[in-house]
Amino acid sequence: MSDKTNVLPNNLEAEQSLIGCMLIDNEVLSEIADKLSDRDFYQESHQMIVSAILKVFYQRKPADLITLCDCLEKDGNLAKVGGIDYITELMQKVPSAANFRYYFDIVKRDSINRELIRASRNIIENSMNSTDSTQSVQYAEKLVYDIAKKGDTSSMEDIRESSVVGDVIDRFQMIAADKDALRGIPTGFPFLNKITNGFQRSDLIVIAARPGSGKTSLAMNIVEAAAFQGNVCAVFSLEMPKIQIVQRLLCASAKVSMSSALSGKLTPADWKALVKTSEDLKKLSIIIDDSSRVTPAEILSKCRRIKAKNGGKLDLVMIDYIQLMSSGYKQDENRTREIAHITGDLKIMAKELDVPVIALSQLRRMVGEPQLSDLRESGAIEQDADMVIFINRPDMTASPEEIEKNHIVRGMADLIIAKHRNGETGRTQLRFKGEYTKFVTPDPSELKELAEQSGKKSDKKGEGERAKRSSGSSADGEPDLDIPDLPFSDDGLNDIE
Repeated sequence: MSDKTNVLPNNLEAEQSLIGCMLIDNEVLSEIADKLSDRDFYQESHQMIVSAILKVFYQRKPADLITLCDCLEKDGNLAKVGGIDYITELMQKVPSAANFRYYFDIVKRDSINRELIRASRNIIENSMNSTDSTQSVQYAEKLVYDIAKKGDTSSMEDIRESSVVGDVIDRFQMIAADKDALRGIPTGFPFLNKITNGFQRSDLIVIAARPGSGKTSLAMNIVEAAAFQGNVCAVFSLEMPKIQIVQRLLCASAKVSMSSALSGKLTPADWKALVKTSEDLKKLSIIIDDSSRVTPAEILSKCRRIKAKNGGKLDLVMIDYIQLMSSGYKQDENRTREIAHITGDLKIMAKELDVPVIALSQLRRMVGEPQLSDLRESGAIEQDADMVIFINRPDMTASPEEIEKNHIVRGMADLIIAKHRNGETGRTQLRFKGEYTKFVTPDPSELKELAEQSGKKSDKKGEGERAKRSSGSSADGEPDLDIPDLPFSDDGLNDIE
């Protein structure tokens, strides 16, 4: 009795039938050629035959008995596969090509199972010799993920032969029919939605600010808004434990003072709001990971698992923040080079997962309005990001005298889109509700008053602002004269920091 435990999965009948279908009807080849490889076949002779069939096909010749045998003979393989008699037998194996998809599915299934078995052996061997469990897990996940993506040819298309141009026209027509519809992930802020049309998939979005300016709050505002629209969101907090993230999220959503909650001074109304909001938050798909010093590769692995657990659905990733990450490259002794590796990997991750990735970043402790050059530790952040958003809080750095003199409003923040690879840049103002750790869009009357105030002091400033920046004095009171007339939105489903 033969031992079949070492025989890898295969179905020779399905392999023979599929080859027969390809030879009697070349339309079958047109449908499966880009999804099929000779390595998908178990029997060596079948591998040689399929390799020759594909070779003939890609030479734009009909793949039939004559051309196939000629190709095999030139390569010295005709006798090895059983000669013309075996090729004829394969063509007579099936009466028609009608069931080719059934045979194709069997062949691909067995091929993938063989790959998984081989990968399992490699994983076992690697695990036996590895001294780093994290690297072992990453190695295993990569092998399995590569197998899952086997046969995916969606990254390469000839626009002459594909429908991609027509698809773009159709998309433009759909947008024209409903100009107000968001095409990306909603942010919860009218200005951001308008200028970005929602955060777009595969984009790397960097939100940068000085420490304590509210970048985590703004990012969590966006996460919450997206989650309330039914999107699956992943939050990687390298700085803050998940319990703090959730308590901030809860207080911000319920509009309950966090200081009151932490000091035990909640009113009955506060308790009612918190309980109601907690039930709403439990329905949201927000996955929080508070591991410290993670690498982009580890985040990617975790995101793959999130997608698998949620039926292939993952809509938004937020990382807080870049400077706390590790690249995972042992040769990265220079921090600037390490940040460059991190941002490059984050961009690749956004593209591979097909989700917008929000990555927070610190700014240098400069004065005045932030510039792209102020991004801390690396110009690669500016280079790799599809969008860079600054939060400028003049009240955070100004002295009481400067606040009074320049009419700086406490909690008012400039939101500046300094880079937008796929659209326009711009700016607006938000108000930070400190008691809730929440950003909201100010009332239009507030914006009008600020614009009028800025007009009164514009004559006193002018060229002096540049001098202030270069000399080190604060220019945080610089007004924003280009303020969009946006509707008040205090319920933007907002935040944390």
